[in-house]
Amino acid sequence: MMELGLGRHFKGLASRLDGAFRADGVFAHDRLRFVDFVDDMEELLEEVARQEWGNKEAVDDFEEYVLQHYRG
Repeated sequence: MMELGLGRHFKGLASRLDGAFRADGVFAHDRLRFVDFVDDMEELLEEVARQEWGNKEAVDDFEEYVLQHYRG
């Protein structure tokens, strides 16, 4: 992220991810609903897109894409 110049936008990312994944990297479904996690990530990406490109629409399909492909 730093080499892309986006590091300043992700300072709070660790706190948002806290508890979302187990130590082995597996998503912790018993701690957080996957749809809530994806929604939070889309909001974060929208903010980055708004600040960097002035257009949050660039990531509008993120949540739909992830849920269609990884929801199971």
